[in-house]
Amino acid sequence: MSNSNAKGDRRERELVNDLDGAGFAVMRAPASGSATERELPDVLAGDGETFYAVEAKSSAGDPIYLSGDEIEALVYFARNFGAKPRVAVRFDREDWYFFHPGDLYTTDGGNYRVKKETALADGEDFAEFVGDSRKVTLDEVTVESGPDREVLEALARGDLTVEEAAEML
Repeated sequence: MSNSNAKGDRRERELVNDLDGAGFAVMRAPASGSATERELPDVLAGDGETFYAVEAKSSAGDPIYLSGDEIEALVYFARNFGAKPRVAVRFDREDWYFFHPGDLYTTDGGNYRVKKETALADGEDFAEFVGDSRKVTLDEVTVESGPDREVLEALARGDLTVEEAAEML
């Protein structure tokens, strides 16, 4: 087994353990990533109300690419299984981020790509994915004007970190 496969397997097990810790019934598909006749998602997870079929990918920092066939197989399996398809990505020294396949960038060749910056900016973080929090957009915040609005706008521009903004608010 190559080093990247071992790392990918370790990352998948980590995701399974994280989801288990969040109260999900979770299973890592034993045939995922191998040459089987049926493409299976890497992870199946459910909490009794919501069920997910997850394709998990990790990278040291380079963009993550998924083939059109991988996404097509994920969506097909999820639909037939009654689950929501999700792509989970994890970059070194970052957390897991989740995307619906339809929200991924499509390359000219019909494949899919997730850049680290995209994951951090647009991905659903783990807490949001498992229902512990909800991402709130700047437009949803009803602060009309004043110092709080200025702090939130500085955060949106990237002038402040989340921690700095929280401290100021």
